[in-house]
Amino acid sequence: MIHLVCGVDEAGRGPLAGPVYAAAVILDPLRPIIGLADSKKLSERKRERLAIEIRDKALAFGIASASVEEIDRINILQATMLAMCRAVAALPLQPAEALIDGNRCPSLTMPARAIIGGDATEPAISAASILAKTARDADMRRIHEAFPQYGLDRHKGYDTAAHRAALLQHGPASFHRRTFAPIRALLEGRK
Repeated sequence: MIHLVCGVDEAGRGPLAGPVYAAAVILDPLRPIIGLADSKKLSERKRERLAIEIRDKALAFGIASASVEEIDRINILQATMLAMCRAVAALPLQPAEALIDGNRCPSLTMPARAIIGGDATEPAISAASILAKTARDADMRRIHEAFPQYGLDRHKGYDTAAHRAALLQHGPASFHRRTFAPIRALLEGRK
């Protein structure tokens, strides 16, 4: 019996807009993937290439999200934990253990271990980091098509000068996190 371990990571805790994503990945030791690293350390092109390879070679993967409404209702930490639980639940194989990037573990049905900096040291967490980031980026590009005035295709919803300028000009949209300080301040200023 193989001891299946999944790596779990999130993408999008810090942005002012869009859902938070999480992925869970069980790598196949017989099909190694060269170049896995923390998604933030990779170029967009390299992340996209690796995401295709991960989907092809992994024994299993699950990708899930928590919505802006959930983030605003339960807070970003709890929404991140929820997305992680959903990603693990989406795995077609049940792992014996989950390795979580960070200092906290979501409530899972199997033992879980938090590893600070795990996205740089554990290949399965690196793979999860890449899938979560590429899935979230694709979602932000979809939102951008409907709302090009916010420039989400460039900053992916993060708090940049361009995003703040668009918010001042157009106001927050439905995909903005209303409980995040810059958005809350804008909304309070408009009342």
